[in-house]
Amino acid sequence: MAPRTLLAPVRAHAKTLFAPTDEAHIEWLALVWGPRLDRVHALGLLQRLPQVAPQLLQALTDAADRFDSLAGAEQQHLRRLILRHRSRWENAACTASF
Repeated sequence: MAPRTLLAPVRAHAKTLFAPTDEAHIEWLALVWGPRLDRVHALGLLQRLPQVAPQLLQALTDAADRFDSLAGAEQQHLRRLILRHRSRWENAACTASF
């Protein structure tokens, strides 16, 4: 399964899920750093929100189950994509400030 397909349902709610933080990439990495998606951390993110849409909880649960079923190499590929996106995001922010 392609990484975009895996996380697409969660990405649709990313602005809501990661609103309380300035480091969305760090939060993504915290969720997928281990061999299983960190559900405790995900629930912590949800608890910071004033209201949780049932669709967000379901999307997160589905993504967790799909991530957990990936082979180790596929999980590592996803982590590298997040790191690469973070690097591009930071570089874009630096050039935009000039």
